Amino acid sequence: MRTITTPDLVLEPQVAAHAEEMFLVLGDPAIYEYENEPPASLEWLRERFTRLETRRSGDGVELWLNWALRLTSGELIGFVQASVFPDGRADIAYVLASRYWGRGLAHRAVTTMIGELAGYYGVRSLSAVLKRPNHRSQRLLERLGFTVATPELRAGRRVAPDELLMHREV
Repeated sequence: MRTITTPDLVLEPQVAAHAEEMFLVLGDPAIYEYENEPPASLEWLRERFTRLETRRSGDGVELWLNWALRLTSGELIGFVQASVFPDGRADIAYVLASRYWGRGLAHRAVTTMIGELAGYYGVRSLSAVLKRPNHRSQRLLERLGFTVATPELRAGRRVAPDELLMHREV
């Protein structure tokens, strides 16, 4: 993985050293309106980031690519991530602290990650899963060219009834 710099963002390969700053970002309750929950503790998050530094799933089949997002001013604001499969597919996710929502930063960060996934990792197909009521995230994905996945695509995936699977080709 490499660090990627845009005019307003820096995507840094996420490492255990990001845990303390990220713990503060992930403490934002607005992030959890639709799913998940904050990390149980700083130690838990540090251990998780340490495991993710391998950049591979336990069986070695998937690439796990996680970038910490910083403004060029230095402030950590969230992360983008992708699980890359050998067949050229990737599942993506992203989280930004709520005070940065609505500024186009998530759009630029995910666009940058998609470019890296396509250009450097050979990704040709992207998916993202979100809770159905999360219209903000759905609008972001639609602006990025994602559409709701077909029933055929959805059938091969573990997607709960209250979730949407969004998809796009690169």
